[in-house]
Amino acid sequence: MTQGKVYLVGAGPGDVGLITDRGLECLKRADVVVYDRLIDNRILDFARPDAELLYVGKASGSHAKEQDEINQLLVDRAKEGKTIVRLKGGDPFVLGRGGEEAEALRASHLPFEIVPGVSAATAVPAYAGIPVTHRGVASSFAVVTGHEDPTKGIPNVDWEKLATGADTLVCLMGMGNLPHIVEQLLRYGKAPDTPVALIRHGTTPRQETLVGTLDTIVEAAERKGFEPPVVIVVGEVVELRKRMAWFDNRPLFGKRVLVTRSRTQASAFSKLLAEHGADPVELPVIETRDVPDPGELDRAILSLSDYQWVLFTSANGVLAFWKRLRALNMDARCFHNVRIGAIGPATAQALEARGLHPDLLPEEHSSEGLLAEFAAMGIAGMRILLARADIAPPDLTDGLLELGAKPVEVSAYLTRPAAASAGRGKQMLLDGAIDIVAFTSASTVTNLLAALGDERRALDRVTIACIGPRTAEAAENAGLTVNVVAPQHTIPGLVEAMERHLLECERKGS
Repeated sequence: MTQGKVYLVGAGPGDVGLITDRGLECLKRADVVVYDRLIDNRILDFARPDAELLYVGKASGSHAKEQDEINQLLVDRAKEGKTIVRLKGGDPFVLGRGGEEAEALRASHLPFEIVPGVSAATAVPAYAGIPVTHRGVASSFAVVTGHEDPTKGIPNVDWEKLATGADTLVCLMGMGNLPHIVEQLLRYGKAPDTPVALIRHGTTPRQETLVGTLDTIVEAAERKGFEPPVVIVVGEVVELRKRMAWFDNRPLFGKRVLVTRSRTQASAFSKLLAEHGADPVELPVIETRDVPDPGELDRAILSLSDYQWVLFTSANGVLAFWKRLRALNMDARCFHNVRIGAIGPATAQALEARGLHPDLLPEEHSSEGLLAEFAAMGIAGMRILLARADIAPPDLTDGLLELGAKPVEVSAYLTRPAAASAGRGKQMLLDGAIDIVAFTSASTVTNLLAALGDERRALDRVTIACIGPRTAEAAENAGLTVNVVAPQHTIPGLVEAMERHLLECERKGS
């Protein structure tokens, strides 16, 4: 049997974006993924659908597997000829026991590779706006485990030397021993007014930072109920947070936003929300499907030369149209004598990804904006093809008729309520754990309300944000109070509008 190989991969400290390209490459082709407690489960989405996922996390007083068992697991799976990724938080060799796992593999004559990761020791302070070194403040730093048992005979950590041997001290896994750590540092020469920062859930939307001094931090942590996982930073660099904080002072930071888009479109929205500091929670309430009989769409594609314009109102319409185009063994050349109109930059991007540049993209990303542009140019007598959802509202078709055009509407795809509109997102909404519900179409409003049924009162406790006036009208007609309507009817415009709303609420003190 061919021997397998083990990749000891550092997944970074929490933010999914901090895993390295090499780490992702290994993860995507692994047969087996052995992962720790503090791994963000979204990283596991990059694994193959058929990969075996094995949890071996450790918490204080509760270990899914002991270290010897983890070592043996890696050895056993490698001997089976598997490609294994041992996915570890931070960096495998920075207080991560990766060295022990590598030694076990070497002792069994099994090949392995170390894929370094971004360590929590530097990344978590950086996300809190605290550089571990800074010119004129700190020219050295030390990383130390805070997990050591203070009752054992001979300590491994030499607190006497550490207390004065480095300008900045970073303690990992030390929250449970915070009183002992503080006691040792004070005992061996650190000043009582030395700044200290406790950073909890670092690099994630749940990040929380508590700042004090050596003589106040223990009481402050007890009062705050601060619990692991926490990175402790001791030193004058902590003061720099006052002017360098960036991650946790964004308007959307820590806000849980319910994303109701279809599953295929939710990830892009979620990614943008995360970039702005929010914690996206996906609850797709709509899904798109192929039309069961594509005959009408196929006939429209085959007769494109009979039209002067073809209009796309969504990226989904572009995707569905292109899918049938390819099924007919056709390509972009069939558009050579027809002009293309699009609503919104996402639709334009979907076209451009297929080598098509829209001839008309109205500044106002709506049917009204498109009709205003057509009214200015004159389209009387023109045949115009609309390829869009089966439940698209009639306003665009009616408006084209009023302008004297000859619109022909075909269903490019179906929009239906999502089959599984339950799960974690719905429960979080019912539990009051959602701050903002984002609606991106009238159908998302209708379908979420249908999914909630008698429990729709959960929406009374959240901020309602809508991508545009049509969506807002649907929400208001359903009895919801709309707090945010995006002036720019795009996903980036919706995110920006939510930020402005929260800043305004903060200024008003609400």
